[in-house]
Amino acid sequence: MSVLEFNNVYKGFGEGTEHTPVLSDINLKVEEGEFVAILGFSGTGKSTLVNLVAGLHQPDQGEVLYKGAEISGPGPERGLVFQSYSLMPWLTVKGNIALAVDSVFKEKSKEERAELVAKYIAMVGLSHAADRRPAELSGGMRQRVSVARALAMSPEMLLLDEPLSALDALSRANLADEILDIWNADQKTVILVTNDVDEAIIMADRIIALNPDGTITKEFNVSIPRPRDRMAMNDDASFKKLRAEVTKYLMDVGIAAKVEETRNLPNVTPIHGVPAAVAKAQEGLIDERFLDFSQLHKVYPTPKGPLTVVEDFNLKIDRGEFISLIGHSGCGKSTVLTMAAGLNEISKGGIRLDGRHVQGADPERAVVFQSPNLFPWLTAKENVSIGVDKVYPTASMAERQDVVEYYLERVGLADSMDKMANSMSNGMKQRVGIARAFALSPKLLLLDEPFGMLDSLTRWELQEVLMEVWSRTKVTAICVTHDVDEAILLADRVVMMTNGPQATIGKIVDVDLPRPRTRKALLEHPDYYKFRAEVLDFLEEYEHGKNPKSKKEEAA
Repeated sequence: MSVLEFNNVYKGFGEGTEHTPVLSDINLKVEEGEFVAILGFSGTGKSTLVNLVAGLHQPDQGEVLYKGAEISGPGPERGLVFQSYSLMPWLTVKGNIALAVDSVFKEKSKEERAELVAKYIAMVGLSHAADRRPAELSGGMRQRVSVARALAMSPEMLLLDEPLSALDALSRANLADEILDIWNADQKTVILVTNDVDEAIIMADRIIALNPDGTITKEFNVSIPRPRDRMAMNDDASFKKLRAEVTKYLMDVGIAAKVEETRNLPNVTPIHGVPAAVAKAQEGLIDERFLDFSQLHKVYPTPKGPLTVVEDFNLKIDRGEFISLIGHSGCGKSTVLTMAAGLNEISKGGIRLDGRHVQGADPERAVVFQSPNLFPWLTAKENVSIGVDKVYPTASMAERQDVVEYYLERVGLADSMDKMANSMSNGMKQRVGIARAFALSPKLLLLDEPFGMLDSLTRWELQEVLMEVWSRTKVTAICVTHDVDEAILLADRVVMMTNGPQATIGKIVDVDLPRPRTRKALLEHPDYYKFRAEVLDFLEEYEHGKNPKSKKEEAA
């Protein structure tokens, strides 16, 4: 039986010439007890669709029916969990959930309502934190409270609008498992808005793909038996096949070639001696051990004594290599990167680049951070020009502008060079950050989770951009990431770090996959999942805080 129906629904926002269509010609039916994932890029109308179900928006044309009746506003039978937590900061976990219980179960006694509150707190594993306020909780715990509050209203349908996207990978997986346990126990109808393909496949019965123009032309049935184990999925042929199909479809409809070939890079030389980025070779530079981390340590003073965050980090990188650095939160990945950038003092050991010790920041080492750090009052072109003007002092103004425009075009901003940074999306800002780094023609490119603030599908797009630009420059690069697929897609070698403190290199995987690489091609390569399994197995081993054995323990 269809519990939810969209019939020829159209929804847009704005008036007159400012009117923007968001959803067009939506026809969709959801069965009672079904778990449906709505998947698509940012801006495709996913949240608008779920808000129509919640009754927070009304369609401009067509109708949205719940159990045969047109939805005219919010109702307790449709519980909504937003991406942001929206908790009352002055109330405890117990108090936040009691608000929902008291509003729905007014006829019950105080004791009965208290039992219900305790039940839903226990359901999301927060009994130990019932008396804490939101400020005392982690992001994952706050989102658990939001889920518990929605469940406490005993809805017939649960609407989840990207509830996991703001969480780290481990918290995201744990909360997804809890949501699945709840769905499996109660068999509520669930609609999950997500931008993560793996999440959609692991959780849903059916995946609805929203196109960039706000239409639906494709859906995927997920016939993989439940329960679905994340690690086991890596060896599951059905999972691999479906993952490739969904990925290919989304990339075909969402990532078109946006780069035009209208500019050439001028043959100008930057101040730190690296020739133009378009050159095939960089004369005068060391090839082997171009970057050398030797017995690198980082120690911080604390009231309880010195704390060693990174210990005996040894790594030799040849010129032109792309290294991915991966590990769990707190393992010292960013610490290593900032020491290589000259932004963080080295406690012991050393880093040599092109035969010279790294000391202090220098434009020969360009950094792209998780947050782009642009000057908001400047345009994209002006933000990139700041570094270029300093690095190419002998070039003419026209040549320097050619460098700026070449790289902005390469990252897909040919039509947005004069746009102010404060009016750009996060994805556009990060494109400017990437263009700015490459425009310095650095000896070393350092990327600190450059796509970490972006939704997974926008990350795909910018990974393609990064690979395209890197393939032209072959600059030596290190990318810190927590994303296994990103690590393999980008790198020649994946360097895995053990948990901190005293974090060090635990394993290195040589990624012997052909270049140039595309996500679609890698998913079809017979060795791709072998590399993925190696990285996942290592991360699972260290998932629960395991530390490497000391040399004495290993010798014993």
